[in-house]
Amino acid sequence: MAEPLAYRVILEADPDDGGFVVRIPAFPHAHTQGDNVEDALANAREVIELEIEVATERGEELPAPDADVPVRIERVVVVPPAA
Repeated sequence: MAEPLAYRVILEADPDDGGFVVRIPAFPHAHTQGDNVEDALANAREVIELEIEVATERGEELPAPDADVPVRIERVVVVPPAA
């Protein structure tokens, strides 16, 4: 059995539909969602497994686990124009 790989996922609350939207930095074109945290993480695992399967079938190199995919979250403050 192969060694497990750990990939970082970012869950953001979805104010329109409820639940969570999931982004996967190591696979930037892949995304998913879930009704709650558990669903979102299960769906993320499924998307990552599919991405790995496709990359393997194509003979492509897999993205490195988290250590090589930096994620940084910052806050930007802006002042709206006066009305």
